Amino acid sequence: MFDMMGMMGKMREVQAKLKEAQDNLQHITVSAEAGAGLVKATVNGQRKLLKIEIDESILNANDREMVNDLVVAAVNNAMLTATERAQEEMKKHTSGLLPNIPGLDFGNFGL
Repeated sequence: MFDMMGMMGKMREVQAKLKEAQDNLQHITVSAEAGAGLVKATVNGQRKLLKIEIDESILNANDREMVNDLVVAAVNNAMLTATERAQEEMKKHTSGLLPNIPGLDFGNFGL
């Protein structure tokens, strides 16, 4: 016989774990570089850009397009790494909560 009350309790537990994991994503910080460290971007697990650092040596350069490209590359690298770390964190908090159902993946939940 299907235990509806037990299933509802399990879903509440899953929701609480997901919320906790999402809240923890703000504490994950990831930095990435471009141009051999000339540009550095730092983002958190919620994919929010926290900081951009640009080496002074390229600020005086006449190649504005290069600076723009390096900033974009650094931010994209940091976002990709942050997304991967956030997915790992979500999976860690949700593993074992529900039976293994093909196609059900909480790793991307809220990302």
